[in-house]
Amino acid sequence: MSGGRSRLAAILPLLWVAVFFAFPFALVAKLSLSDSVLAMPPYAPRIDWSQGFEGVRAFLAGLDGETYARLVKDRLYLDAYLSSLRLAATGTGLLLLIGYPIAYGIARCRPGVREALVMAVILPFWTSFLIRIYAWIAILKPAGVLNAALGALGLPPVDILNTETAVLLGLVYAYLPFMVLPLYAVLERQDESLIEAAQDLGATPLQAFWRVTLPISIPGAAAGALLCFIPMAGEFVIPDLMGGSETLMLGRVIWTEFFANRDWPAASAVAIVLLATLIVPILLFERQQSKVLK
Repeated sequence: MSGGRSRLAAILPLLWVAVFFAFPFALVAKLSLSDSVLAMPPYAPRIDWSQGFEGVRAFLAGLDGETYARLVKDRLYLDAYLSSLRLAATGTGLLLLIGYPIAYGIARCRPGVREALVMAVILPFWTSFLIRIYAWIAILKPAGVLNAALGALGLPPVDILNTETAVLLGLVYAYLPFMVLPLYAVLERQDESLIEAAQDLGATPLQAFWRVTLPISIPGAAAGALLCFIPMAGEFVIPDLMGGSETLMLGRVIWTEFFANRDWPAASAVAIVLLATLIVPILLFERQQSKVLK
C-alpha cells in the first residue's frame, strides 16, 4: 500500500510537468519549425493521420529552421532581444539597490513592526495588476498627477510616459515584492551573534555588514534577481501600456506576431529563444548552489 502511494507521489509531479510544460513546449517547438501559411491554422506542415507512417514522415520532412534563420537576419528581433535583456537587467539592478535596504530594515525591526511591514510589501498583490499599472499611467501622463504637482510647485512638466523610463518605473514597482521577500527571508534568519562577534574582534558596523551580512544574503539576492529577471525579460503588459512604440521587448514582439501578423512560427521561435536564454542563468544558479551544498 505504501509502495503504491510512493509511486503515485512520484508520478504526479512528472505528470504535471508533462501536461503543463513538456507538451506545451513540444507544441511551441514544433510551431517554430513550421512555415507560415494563409490558412487555418496559419502554419504548415500538419500531420495527415489518414496516411499513417507516410503522413508522419512527410510531416517531419516539412519541418525546417527557416524561421530561426529569419530571426537572425531581421534586425527587429535582435533589437527586441537585446532591449529585453537590457531592460530586465537594469530593472533587476534597480530592484537590488531599492529592495535590499527595505528588506534589511524590515529584518532589523522588532517582531510586531516586522509583520506589519511585510504585509505592506505584500498588500499591492491584493489589487489587480492592470489597475495598478493604469494608476501609474494616470500619474505619469502629460496632464496627470505628477505634472499637476510639479506645476503647483512652479516646476516645468516632465514627459515620462511612453518612454523606457516609464517602463523601468513600472517594472521596478511591479516586481519589488519579488526582490524584497527572498532577501527578507535570508536576512531575518541571520544570527545576530555573528555581528556581535565581528564587532568584538574589532570590525566596525560597516565592516561587519560587508564581511558577514552581505555574504550571508547572497543566496536571497540571487533568488530575488532570478524571480525578477526571468519574468521581466518576457514582460508584455508594462511595455505595451507604459512604453512607447520604440520600446521593443520580446513580449510585445510575440504578441504582435501571434495576433497582428498571424505569424505563429515566428512568434513560437521568439518564445523558444527567450526560454533558452532564461534557462541558462537558472541552470548556472542551480549548479552553483549544488557546489555550495557539497
